Amino acid sequence: MAAERRATAVWSGDLTSGKGELSFDSSGVASGWPVTWAARTEAPGGKTSPEELIAAAHAACYAMAFSNSLTKDGHKPERLAVTATVTFEVGAGGAKVSKSVLEVRGKVAGLDQNAFQAAAEKGEKGCPVSNALRGNVDISVKATLEA
Repeated sequence: MAAERRATAVWSGDLTSGKGELSFDSSGVASGWPVTWAARTEAPGGKTSPEELIAAAHAACYAMAFSNSLTKDGHKPERLAVTATVTFEVGAGGAKVSKSVLEVRGKVAGLDQNAFQAAAEKGEKGCPVSNALRGNVDISVKATLEA
């Protein structure tokens, strides 16, 4: 099984004073999302960035992968809430995405905090977005089991 998804970016102007718009072509859920260099390197100001999109993709992918991993291990989750924080750095070596921190809070019967953290780290290994980033981006997982 293979699935393709398509998005379009249109950019006008130079890097620092230009602007762009993103459209999610495959799903049609959104178009005209504004992007700028300042939204990447300063305050978002109502605009998005490639790193925010990576964070969204990583959070969604990891939530699915972790849910699958837990269920396969006999611990069907009641709820998982995942936040991904992606860091973009501009330095002497140029611009790069340096890390993605996954924070997951979950309600899962039959696990204690230590087992939940171990399961969270195991689940991260099955996330296709993590696997696409691995080797280029530092990935960490912080897990909190809710009562």
